[in-house]
Amino acid sequence: MQTPGFELSHVGADDRPGMVDVGGKTITKRSATAESFVTFPEDAAQALHDAGLQSKKGPVIDTAIIAGTMAVKRCAELIPFCHPLPIQSIRFDTTFVSPGLLRIRCTVAAEARTGVEMEALTGASLAALTVYDMCKSLSLGLIIGPTQVIEKSGGKRDFSGDTAP
Repeated sequence: MQTPGFELSHVGADDRPGMVDVGGKTITKRSATAESFVTFPEDAAQALHDAGLQSKKGPVIDTAIIAGTMAVKRCAELIPFCHPLPIQSIRFDTTFVSPGLLRIRCTVAAEARTGVEMEALTGASLAALTVYDMCKSLSLGLIIGPTQVIEKSGGKRDFSGDTAP
């Protein structure tokens, strides 16, 4: 049952989930940027930097970007009510904001009837998960998060929020 004054777009009058009908919406330029962080224990961060950002599995950052890109393109297959979208661009920015804190940003753009926030979140999340997978031999103490949308444009409303750490 929905809370009065608050409506979930994916829940119908019968309280059953369903895919939102976006057929009547105008096609506009949509963009969203999401970020996720990976925190490394000090010794693992040092080992990764000493190895030139390479792990036993290969180049950590490049592999994460490839995995994140693949995830964006498959977002509608992973999230049940996410519309398949004609993605026009995917861009990743990775920065160590400190020796043990990696920020991964994923920006997605499309001309569509609905936004690309879920695609950006999926890209940033999968890239972070890939970093974990590539670096777990250094430490199982890696921490992923927070993950959030930091910017969105197009559609009914734009958004620009603060970044985490």
